[in-house]
Amino acid sequence: MTLDLTHYPHLAKANIPSELRQQPRHKLTLIADELRRFLLNCVSQSSGHFASGLGTVELTVALHYVYNTPFDRLIWDVGHQAYPHKILTGRRERMTTIRQKGGLHPFPWPPESEYDTFAVGHSSTSISAALGMAIAAEKENKNRKVVAVIGDGALTAGLAFEALNHAGDINKDLVVVLNDNEMSISENVGALNSHLARLLTGSFFNSIRDEGKKILSNLPPIKDLASRAEEHIKGMVVPGTIFEELGFRYIGPIDGHDVDTMVETLSNMRKISGPQILHVVTKKGKGYEQAEQDPIKWHAVPKFDHTTEAFPPSAPSKPSFSAIFGSWLCDMAQADKDLVAITPAMREGSGLVSFSQRFPDQYFDVAIAEQHAVTLAAGLAREGKNAVVAIYSTFLQRAYDQLIHDVAIQNLPVLFAIDRAGIVGADGPTHQGAFDISYLRCIPNMIIMTPADEAECRNMLYTGHKANQPAAVRYPRGAGIGTKPGIGMEEIPLGKARVIRKGEKTAILNFGTLFGEAEKAAEVLNASLIDMRFVKPIDEHAILEAAKEHDLLVTLEDGAIAGGAGNAVTQVLQEHKTLCHVLHLGLPDEFIMQGTQQQMYAELGLDADGIVAKVKAF
Repeated sequence: MTLDLTHYPHLAKANIPSELRQQPRHKLTLIADELRRFLLNCVSQSSGHFASGLGTVELTVALHYVYNTPFDRLIWDVGHQAYPHKILTGRRERMTTIRQKGGLHPFPWPPESEYDTFAVGHSSTSISAALGMAIAAEKENKNRKVVAVIGDGALTAGLAFEALNHAGDINKDLVVVLNDNEMSISENVGALNSHLARLLTGSFFNSIRDEGKKILSNLPPIKDLASRAEEHIKGMVVPGTIFEELGFRYIGPIDGHDVDTMVETLSNMRKISGPQILHVVTKKGKGYEQAEQDPIKWHAVPKFDHTTEAFPPSAPSKPSFSAIFGSWLCDMAQADKDLVAITPAMREGSGLVSFSQRFPDQYFDVAIAEQHAVTLAAGLAREGKNAVVAIYSTFLQRAYDQLIHDVAIQNLPVLFAIDRAGIVGADGPTHQGAFDISYLRCIPNMIIMTPADEAECRNMLYTGHKANQPAAVRYPRGAGIGTKPGIGMEEIPLGKARVIRKGEKTAILNFGTLFGEAEKAAEVLNASLIDMRFVKPIDEHAILEAAKEHDLLVTLEDGAIAGGAGNAVTQVLQEHKTLCHVLHLGLPDEFIMQGTQQQMYAELGLDADGIVAKVKAF
């Protein structure tokens, strides 16, 4: 699928940054306008992240115009905002394949392009990576510039502040662009601040500032007074004092949709050495009214008709596991006034909207701060509250030490509702929930549950809530297999599997929501089917009985085979000196690329046909 470039005459002349830099500066606004329209057309045809990219169009144009990319390093934080960057760096013709199997990667990805200098997906990594590159650039001594672009939400993570603190301390040549798409400081944007930005980066101001510091260097009291005076004067008109305290030269805020101002400001900053912060204010969804009014809804979109601003009608779907969790949480909160729910900026994705509205005093969104979320839950649990942490599988990885040190060692009753476990689909390797079983299974005191369907998920959440020790329920992105979860809550005996079907020779030991595929395969193979339910504590009796009655045990899980549930089964057999053939089915020892969940299950042999084929070939 290609887009007719005759509708984008100026953008057509800027397929790569070197071509963009050959265009006259007064053409940049036209290029930005066409880039925004091109992005709109692409995403409406392919689906993908939308509102964030609309907000960074002018910023992307300005950065590639001023900096000599890819020699100069440009690092994007997260990557939702990098679609315009992909369009301007030689991938324009392939944009309609983004997030699809075999298509463009959903985020910056170095194997895809030399302009993607660092692989990203999770937030708040840009400043650390950029500082490492800036240190390397100084040692190279080739006058290479390094720029990190970070969204204001990503600055809530401790990693970003750790990097800022270090960068300011060692005084390396680094520019951090703070892309602020919130409305709270919009009144600070205008002629005054644009003029201030030019002034603060201009040669006159900086020569006076630097020479003044040299003159005052031997007069510490006067130097200290002058420094504090400068900070207080700037603090009255710009919100940058904290960055100045960290050792950065703060510039802004400026209008992130004014290409001319950004080009002039960045050009000035390029001549200044040392760590600098440029604060730009943008509007998420800029240029598309629906996305401007509801940037959360339009953050990532399916294919849609951009002329009518409407998504295509979809068939009624089964409730998602996230919705089932949200419903259970509301029901549980009505019965338990000590329940407290915590999420690190995943209210919508984790199904917490209704809970946050109905139980605001029991709800905490800590922003992008996964480590804090887990230790906050531990503190609440220490004081008798029943803490529930709603978090994606790959984001819990970022709080692993807190999970061990603050929750498990103290054996605190924190329930982890782990969303996006297993294959997630189009977001690719940074978001596939492949490792949670493996990294949780080795932690003492943990209970790990893998529901086969919606009803079991609800009961397991209740079981974990009542367990009085650390517990985790993992469930996938999207809908279940169609069982009705009901409204009741039943506590499941810890570590007890259930036999679903009796067969011959082969037994499938299922862990999780591949259960539907396991059922189909068991029918074809005339195999026994056991819903194991618990990875830890694991049902040793069920495993040993199955080994006694069958020639082959097949373990099935939507997670990494290495260290996973299948390995737990093998460990039981070894400890009891029981001989039996075992076939482990799950995710291989590699990172899984983007594609739909169904496509990836088929490719990995985890659908019914794949299971049957692998058993027959064993």
